[in-house]
Amino acid sequence: MKPQPGWPSSSCPSPSFSPHRVDVCVVEMRLSVAARKLWCIRKQLIVLLVPLLFLPLLFTLPEKEGKCLYVVLLMAIFWCTEALPLAVTAMLPVCLFPTLGILPSKKVCIQYFLETNFLFLSGLLMASSIEEWGLHRRIALKVLSIVGLQPAKLILGMMMTSSFLSMWLSNTATTAMMLPIANAILESLFGDLETLKEKCKSPSDPELDLINGQSSVKLHSLPSVATEKQTLSGERSEEVEQCDPRTPEEIQSEAQYQMKVWKGFLICIPYAASIGGTATLTGTAPNLILIGQLKTYFPNCELINFGSWFAFAFPLMLIFLLVGWLWIAFLYGGLSPRLCFRKNERAEAEAKAKAVIVEEYRKLGRINFAEGAISFFFILFAILLFTRDPKFFTGWSVLFKKGYVSDAVTGVIISSILFFFPSQKPSLSWWFDSRASNAPYVPLLSWKKAQESVPWNIILLLGGGFAMAKACEESGLAAWIGGHLQPLAEVPPAAAVMLITGFVACFTEFASNTATIIIFLPVIAELAIRVSVNPLYFMIPATIGCSYAFMLPVSTPPNSIAFASGHLMVKDMVKTGAVMNVLGILCVSLAINTWGVAMFNLTDNPDWAQTNKTTQVL
Repeated sequence: MKPQPGWPSSSCPSPSFSPHRVDVCVVEMRLSVAARKLWCIRKQLIVLLVPLLFLPLLFTLPEKEGKCLYVVLLMAIFWCTEALPLAVTAMLPVCLFPTLGILPSKKVCIQYFLETNFLFLSGLLMASSIEEWGLHRRIALKVLSIVGLQPAKLILGMMMTSSFLSMWLSNTATTAMMLPIANAILESLFGDLETLKEKCKSPSDPELDLINGQSSVKLHSLPSVATEKQTLSGERSEEVEQCDPRTPEEIQSEAQYQMKVWKGFLICIPYAASIGGTATLTGTAPNLILIGQLKTYFPNCELINFGSWFAFAFPLMLIFLLVGWLWIAFLYGGLSPRLCFRKNERAEAEAKAKAVIVEEYRKLGRINFAEGAISFFFILFAILLFTRDPKFFTGWSVLFKKGYVSDAVTGVIISSILFFFPSQKPSLSWWFDSRASNAPYVPLLSWKKAQESVPWNIILLLGGGFAMAKACEESGLAAWIGGHLQPLAEVPPAAAVMLITGFVACFTEFASNTATIIIFLPVIAELAIRVSVNPLYFMIPATIGCSYAFMLPVSTPPNSIAFASGHLMVKDMVKTGAVMNVLGILCVSLAINTWGVAMFNLTDNPDWAQTNKTTQVL
């Protein structure tokens, strides 16, 4: 009897040796094959089985509340497992709410393009035009050339630049743009990464010591052009071999320290991008979902707009950025008094890294007409949004009929101009020059570029969240859930803020931040009403906490991009991110209990919340 092909020889003995063990191995192999096949169709199984699993809700709970909870749980599972594309799951309310008798179609469909979606769209269009003409890269290189090239300062510069860009661009685009810049600077400071990894290994023989001695030139070489790098290495190899007095152990220790600093550079960029997105309403989707759900639950609440949010969230971003920088720089050696290498070599490497930044900036050339125009409209966009109605001084919205002009109107006006404003400087001589080109002029932003760069799936995701919130309100599900959360009334509000923020921050490590806030914000709003607390006191920290996903590579796309570089390990992100989460929760609690209380009058239970409560009771 011969073994069947495919039997693993390492785990299954020869059939002639033990027939019983062979049978066990066959069973194990078949189970393994079945498990792999089940894994391949796991998404289809989830789509088919989860609706059947939740069917008892339709018969065991009050009619409307049970039906709405059925759809909410269905969408939550699909979002968390991505059994269907996120945007497809977001469209389920269009077919499920009307057919189950929860909401009529005309009330559901209108939620997919509220004014909040237009504000988000205008922000994305502005970001697309900035990326189209490379203005974001010019800003990044300019900031890095100013902050200096000592490890702690450069980490701070990376974080400042990433957070600022992330206020206007997507977190993902910011991270994708900043990481190559960081790698170029790091290679000029520390040399080739593979050589650095070799140096981190323990020397075992004289030949490896010789390799280490020769490769130390690469540690400080210029990563611009390969031939130039080789030339520099050839010119200095003999000198380094002769005059480097360090032992192999010292070289290894220094390389390990440099590798540690390298990881700090890479990990700070996605973290700063996530932090920066919280500072503006258009910076990240959860902020806009808060606005949309406030309009659904509390239509008389007019405290949150672009200006008032920026006034609250920007100082919070700066504080968290500073605290996060101190932690990352301390953990990865940026604040260590130890020198990366000897003083003269450090100065030489920093000069080369500076040259890399200057050279990259020089390649961009002088600011052209398109970049200048985009800069103007970008600044105008920010100023108009901030000053429309910031609440702490009279904004320009008083010039129009009250309630008619919103942030969405402002954003669409500015973004629409980008589609016809020329990218080349207009010239009167063109009209009189018969030899001048008659090609159509190129605007600052084309619709083709907008179609390619705008994530339309996120807009649908926002709409699905607003539709879910509307259904939770009108079906009475939010009030029903709030009634079961009454025991939380015994928890002091300040402690409840930390618990809510911590829970949401942990949940969003495993699920999309957009899906997380869509699922939990209605419950949090109802909880605040039940315990007679200003809803904003709970809703604002929960919204910001959704962006604090630092522990896992899968938590957010910026983390995934940084992890995909291959230089970070999961344990690096968990170790750094766990403390970042704690620091973020503490910073949010500080902000909401200090200037947040003063700005939004959070100590009082406002009339707009009482009105909504009365409506639900009736």
